[in-house]
Amino acid sequence: MGRISYSLLYYLLLPMVFLRLWLRGRKAPLYRQRWAERLGFISEPARQGGLWVHSVSVGETIAAAPLIKQIQAAYPELQITVTTMTPTGSERVKALFGDSVFHVYVPYDTPGAVRRFLKRVKPALALVMETELWPNLIHGCWSRDIDVVIANARLSARSARGYGRFARLTRDMLSKVSLIAAQAPEDGQRFTDMGLPPERLRVTGSVKFDIAVSDDLRHAGQALRQPWGDRPVWIAASTHQGEDELVLAAFQLILSQHPEALLILVPRHPERFPEVAELCRQQHFAVARRSLNEPVSGTTQVLLGDTMGEMMLFFAASDAAFVGGSLVPNGGHNYLEPAALGLPVLSGPHRFNFTQISELLTAAGGMVVVESAELLAEQVAEWFTQPQFAQQVGNAAQRVVEANRGAQQRLFELVQPYLEKH
Repeated sequence: MGRISYSLLYYLLLPMVFLRLWLRGRKAPLYRQRWAERLGFISEPARQGGLWVHSVSVGETIAAAPLIKQIQAAYPELQITVTTMTPTGSERVKALFGDSVFHVYVPYDTPGAVRRFLKRVKPALALVMETELWPNLIHGCWSRDIDVVIANARLSARSARGYGRFARLTRDMLSKVSLIAAQAPEDGQRFTDMGLPPERLRVTGSVKFDIAVSDDLRHAGQALRQPWGDRPVWIAASTHQGEDELVLAAFQLILSQHPEALLILVPRHPERFPEVAELCRQQHFAVARRSLNEPVSGTTQVLLGDTMGEMMLFFAASDAAFVGGSLVPNGGHNYLEPAALGLPVLSGPHRFNFTQISELLTAAGGMVVVESAELLAEQVAEWFTQPQFAQQVGNAAQRVVEANRGAQQRLFELVQPYLEKH
């Protein structure tokens, strides 16, 4: 498939894309807003040019934020545009940067939408976080002499096979990328195997290792859990549909050994918050909703983390962490957030989105992979029974984070020449 065939197919599928937005909007109304932006109909920023950063959703935005702030400090006059794909990512950009950046949704990958977007923004450099490879977007930048840098790039074997089915389109797209800064050598090898010229590859590590943990955050976590007394607390973070049931089944087993235990349950998608609250009630758990400021009493069993932007606070208030998207085949989420706080980390078997990070953590003894709800319960209960052992596991996880810092600075140094040549 070439780019013209791809574009025709995209146009044909566009009604289905908007139908999906409409359907998602039944639970998350923000998906039904700002559709014009997705077609490139945006207002012009106060100043054109400068840097355009694309971070698809919340995780990528959080990972990109320290680098963006470092660039802002070094180049205070630089116009910065930040795009996302999801409403939650959009809300995170507004919370992190306010009016210091120009923010809109990224255009869908049609020639017309990309052309309208680039005509209004006119960036000198496009910095794309992780692996958002869109043929028309990259071609549009290339045809306007806009450098494209893919930063913090990762490419699983599964994703590489998917791109491999469209080898001609992928090779053409990668030939127009100025530089890919890959998280790991294996990621880089997959990009070159797909057609990236080797001289355009750098391996910089993952900026997610550069996560900052302040004393204020630790104190806030302790303040949150102080009214709960000495109860053991574990968190199930970024859980998906079908996974919450497994976590709650594990929690039932944990309660048989540690009846005073408290679970902080944080679903991945905000539109699922009400249904997960109802699921907890149906299974006869005493639940308190964070969004409603419901107090955690001595009889509360589940604190539902149904708010945005508080994940690190919840980690800081916990004794152990299970990271979701891994007991179901979603590929896992960011294991480094609990690891940076020195928590022992648990994952299910599906870790293909974070292969290198999960292997580093497991090899160091900082993370345990479990295959089922029963094994999840067994491990959490063991850590509650042996808190000193749990702390050793958490310390090992934290050492992995400390040993792999530095990707943010390496990325900054790679980006600088592109910023200074315009």
